[in-house]
Amino acid sequence: MSILKSPLTRRTILKSSAIGAGIIASPAVISSNALASSGEVNFTGWAGYPGMAEKVFPAFTKATGIKVNFTEQPDQDTMFAQAKISLATGASDIIEPTLDRVTAWNANGLIQGWDLGKLSIDNYADGLANGSAAEAATIDGKRMFVPSVWGTEALVYSKKEFPTEYGKASLGDLFNPDVNVTVRGHSALAAMGRWMDAQGKLPKPWIDGYKDEKTMVELWDIALAEAIKVKANIVQFWSGENDAQAAFRTNGAALGLCWDSTGFNMAKEGYGYVSPKEGAFAWNQGLVLMKSAKNVEQAHEFAKWVSTAEGSALWATAFSANPVGKGGIDKMDPSVSTYYKSSFPGDSISKLYWWPAQSAWFLAKRGEYADKYKAA
Repeated sequence: MSILKSPLTRRTILKSSAIGAGIIASPAVISSNALASSGEVNFTGWAGYPGMAEKVFPAFTKATGIKVNFTEQPDQDTMFAQAKISLATGASDIIEPTLDRVTAWNANGLIQGWDLGKLSIDNYADGLANGSAAEAATIDGKRMFVPSVWGTEALVYSKKEFPTEYGKASLGDLFNPDVNVTVRGHSALAAMGRWMDAQGKLPKPWIDGYKDEKTMVELWDIALAEAIKVKANIVQFWSGENDAQAAFRTNGAALGLCWDSTGFNMAKEGYGYVSPKEGAFAWNQGLVLMKSAKNVEQAHEFAKWVSTAEGSALWATAFSANPVGKGGIDKMDPSVSTYYKSSFPGDSISKLYWWPAQSAWFLAKRGEYADKYKAA
């Protein structure tokens, strides 16, 4: 299921060298048109990552002279709603969803294609902007998405209350009635489906549910029914980084299906992060250009800078995730490398489960199932 052209190894992902206290990009060659109008770019991205405003945007502005106006949103559904409003207002030039959502964004007429002549596609690490990833990001011959960072959604666990390790840790642990758990609604249902699939308990492969609505309903009905049976151990549903951390700190969660950034941010408080034996969910996050964008030249300079070694390392550091630019991993702090090595030992990288493309009909149905699960 990997979007990558060739198999990943721990070495290609995790090799790193020390950097200074902060990364400042070297001066870039900027199109005169990029500064001809406002000298600004309006970017809507994820809330809960202070490094973006503290380090990433200042470094971009220093390198290019372009100011970033940043709007934070907690999740993709909120970004999607903001994008619809922006069609009329032009408030956002660039938004940062994940690759699996691009089909739905395009179907709703929200985005336009990037001008590849104004980007540097060769900057990206192999497999992230070419091969099957490029195919998924291209609609009607237009590149609708370029990557900004990629990472995983796996198991955050309390080392004291629920110690575990790779090979033992399983998606099935999320449905253990004896442990307090935090999950996203739709991710939990997908975890249940994949866990049942791995045990041969589904009539069809779980992945088939992403292809047509009839199969989706058949499989998600099963997953929903099973998840509801063991819902009593859910202490909190999360939707963004801040809520996920609060579930552990405030509401007593000992285990969660969360982003790798949550695991990294909670590490000093006695929590670990590990891939389940069924394989971690993996995501490819990136930039889309709004159809109503006012600052198109600046938007292209922004996307191009994010693809550089310096820009991608800063971006990935802010998210505690993986950089998309060639050489980016060499500029990241060794603590990030150490974290990923401990989280993804052995053959775990080869088992990554990339979220499949999710069209508008799928997202609507998925939302209905998540609501039913949370309300049950």
